[in-house]
Amino acid sequence: MMNTKNDIAGIDELIAGYFAQELNKEELAELQQWLKSTNDNKTYFLQAQEVWFSAISANHAIRFNAEKAFQRFLSSTIALNEKATNDTPTVNSRRFFELNFIKVAAAVAVLMVFAGVGYWVGSGSNAGQLADVKVEAPFGSKTKMYLPDGTLVWLNAGSTLIYSQEFGVENREIQLIGEGYFEVTKNKALAFDVRTNEMTVHVLGTKFNFRNYSDEDEASVTLIEGKVQLNDNCKNDGGYILAPNQQAIFDKTSKNITINTVRATYSSDWTKGLISFDEEKLGNIARELERLYNVNISIADDSLLNYRFYGNFTRTEQSIEDVLNVLASTNKLSYQQKGREITLRLK
Repeated sequence: MMNTKNDIAGIDELIAGYFAQELNKEELAELQQWLKSTNDNKTYFLQAQEVWFSAISANHAIRFNAEKAFQRFLSSTIALNEKATNDTPTVNSRRFFELNFIKVAAAVAVLMVFAGVGYWVGSGSNAGQLADVKVEAPFGSKTKMYLPDGTLVWLNAGSTLIYSQEFGVENREIQLIGEGYFEVTKNKALAFDVRTNEMTVHVLGTKFNFRNYSDEDEASVTLIEGKVQLNDNCKNDGGYILAPNQQAIFDKTSKNITINTVRATYSSDWTKGLISFDEEKLGNIARELERLYNVNISIADDSLLNYRFYGNFTRTEQSIEDVLNVLASTNKLSYQQKGREITLRLK
């Protein structure tokens, strides 16, 4: 329980450090012990978390304003502290928040403006229900982020990640739409679950790639390091255990899962800006290029849909025209482009 200004200042420092990914192991253990001690402490943490993220993303429709966001966060934090202690936080606590928030604000501004990531967080009152955190990587972009537990996540273009504001306290569950690469922070007491409509991946600490776009007829999980349990949400059969360099492919039509041996590191090449097609159907390639280059591709001849292609590209160095020229060089197709509209035809 927080009884004094010094208590609040110390806890505020730990909480701010946690959101800024700056706590060492001892400080993290201290914060975890404090969270477990009373329900009031847990409530205070969740309220502070809502203030932190809502200050960052209060108005995502306009360019990020670090100073305005900081002032909103600071005033909300002061009100939160006064509610808990009927007193004002110490100058040292306020200074700590200022220094750390400006640092984090700059990082988030880079994410929002240059990586194209979108954040949505509920902006209701602190005493109300806490909304989920939603992160999107729009077409034509990918984004790198850290979850509150330190887990590294890359989101590919056209992907969405959702998690509750109790993430890391009560659970480590996220929802994924699209493709994500994960380096999960180990926590034996709190497993990490990635859920999609068709499959759930259950891990304690590992590196893996999970791809499940709603407009594709297959979903896949590729394990790079560690061990994961893969569950088919349509069945209750105990799931599948994957070892490194194994890939599980779920056929959304037949509902069957196949396990293959692969070079797993290739599955995360997209995080480095690489585009790889290995005997991929043209229909899937077209959807991938739409997401990566933010274009619209139509295939005029249905017979092209089952053509398969190989190719390796670097998105930052090669334009959509470069990729299309390589595909056309196979003499299987031709293309027409008008701005962002592209049509592929049988040659």
